[in-house]
Amino acid sequence: MKPGCHRNNQTEAGVSALIEYVMITTIVVILFVVVLLSVNANFMQGPEETLQYNAFTDIGNGVSTRIVDLYAIAPDTGNITSSFNLPDDVGGQNYFVEIYTGSTPADQFVLVSQGTISSNISLAGISSTRNVSGNTTGNGINQISYDSEGF
Repeated sequence: MKPGCHRNNQTEAGVSALIEYVMITTIVVILFVVVLLSVNANFMQGPEETLQYNAFTDIGNGVSTRIVDLYAIAPDTGNITSSFNLPDDVGGQNYFVEIYTGSTPADQFVLVSQGTISSNISLAGISSTRNVSGNTTGNGINQISYDSEGF
């Protein structure tokens, strides 16, 4: 046996171990990047959207209750105004509140939305007797006004 062949086997073993290390490290890094990217979508974005939807439902119910309460105590003649505050943002994002009429004048809703997330709350209790409309955001003080002569 030649001494050169023996050294050649040792050199090939060293290169083989290095290539194995580089390949395994590359595969592990690729798997780590894939897991890191999926964590944001699965563990952060999903719960944030659920939180926003639930907060929008709470805000819509609060606005609906305030409107119904105001109209319940509204005088036959005259006017009344109520001021209230809404959260400035939900999940770090601004949102929009709209009161709109559905397919018939008796169908009135409070829509709280931001982007693709929205919550639609029925405005119950005054739909057949009073027409309601308007919109607002969470910034600043909001008002609900009633005038017996109309606006």
